[in-house]
Amino acid sequence: MGEESQASDDKVVLKRKITLFNGVGIIIGTIIGSGIFISPTGVYKYTGSVAVSLLIWLLSGLLSTLGALCYAELGTSIMRSGGDYAYIYTAFGPLPAFLRMWIALLIIRPTTQAIVALTFGHYVVKPFFADCEPPEDAVKLLAAVCLCVLTAVNCISVRWTMRIQDVFTSSKLLALVIIIISGLCYIFMGHTENFQKPFEGQYDAGNIALAFYSGLFAFGGWNYLNFVTEELQDPYKNLPRAIWIAMPMVTIIYVMANLAYFAVVSKMELNTNPAIAAILGDRIFGSWSWLIPVFVALSTFGGVNGVLFTSARLFATGAQEGHMPQFFSLFHIQKQTPIPSLIFTCLFSLLMLTTSNVFELINYFSQTLWLSVGASVVGMLWLRRAKPDIPRPIKVHILIPYVFLLAIGCLVIIPAITNPRDTAIGIAILLSGIPVYYLCVKWKGKPEMYHTFSGTILRFLQKLCSCIYVDSSEKLSD
Repeated sequence: MGEESQASDDKVVLKRKITLFNGVGIIIGTIIGSGIFISPTGVYKYTGSVAVSLLIWLLSGLLSTLGALCYAELGTSIMRSGGDYAYIYTAFGPLPAFLRMWIALLIIRPTTQAIVALTFGHYVVKPFFADCEPPEDAVKLLAAVCLCVLTAVNCISVRWTMRIQDVFTSSKLLALVIIIISGLCYIFMGHTENFQKPFEGQYDAGNIALAFYSGLFAFGGWNYLNFVTEELQDPYKNLPRAIWIAMPMVTIIYVMANLAYFAVVSKMELNTNPAIAAILGDRIFGSWSWLIPVFVALSTFGGVNGVLFTSARLFATGAQEGHMPQFFSLFHIQKQTPIPSLIFTCLFSLLMLTTSNVFELINYFSQTLWLSVGASVVGMLWLRRAKPDIPRPIKVHILIPYVFLLAIGCLVIIPAITNPRDTAIGIAILLSGIPVYYLCVKWKGKPEMYHTFSGTILRFLQKLCSCIYVDSSEKLSD
């Protein structure tokens, strides 16, 4: 039957098609997207120090690993797709979970996808504009094409989506290995002038926090496998295994890649040009320098694929709980892909392409992202006390969540003091979800016209996309 599902009573049951290798591919493939090719500029921009930048990269990897371990406990004790949303719902109830979904819909997911797609567009056109900045409209257009093509692939087949993830993960690891080896050879040849006075720079607490935003953005994706646990084979074993395999690999690769960048790219270039991988290629590979932008484009292409795949599942989970329009919970009857959710996710990401300033987008969404991650870990600690008897195949040491929460507190509070405008916008968007929740979710006595209209849209999408409701193995509200 290929990818056909076992359907009955107008419902489809998701098959567990994601293997351990696929899981590692999702984590590595989503983490190593655009971040390692643009975030080094962001980290250095806020520190001005080679040594402090490298330390931030190392600590970002450590912090992400601590978070991933906490999520391993959450993901194996709450066996439900949806990630942060599912954990906050189980711990604190429907309203906080809806607010998490609300900011994911309006800020976190569309912004993440736009950032990675913009980086794809920038590196694709870079070989044609070697001596100047590429046209902004060309970058945006290619980013839009990337989003639309991958949305189509995600709609057509889960298996093809996973194949793309695996292939592009392998290609991006090869690209980074080439960059690392080239940089180390450059250092061994005696080019150590960029490492003179490594701690020299201008930085304070606010700038360090913003530098961490760029570093942690590059590690973004360590929790994305938790969004598809219902489709992961043997999740009790494979979720933590995938984390233990992927996180140390990514941390080592990132630190070594930054060593290579610092060896080859001057401090002035680091401050002015985000496409530092292209600069490294021009300086080391000469006539073959076009290979680096190609590899980066492949890397970011795979990154967009991973984010799209998990975003659609998040919104589908919200719809199954009644927190999103019901058409989000529709899956194709044979392909088992959430087509309406994927299309909506793509459209919102395209709206974010109105700006091409990547670092503004990173700073804009980071606070809300880490606030929601912190809420999930607080929920984990609360569930240990409120529901001590639920199965916990993995139980991390109590110090791990507390250290992680302390770091998150600094990441959220310090920028709120130094950059209150972005914080106020994020809080306003978060709080705007409260009236939406009571009007669209909590209010049960809606007029008949509302039900007629929503039902018409639902039936139209069912027929258009050949979709039916998915049967989840576990409801959060149960």
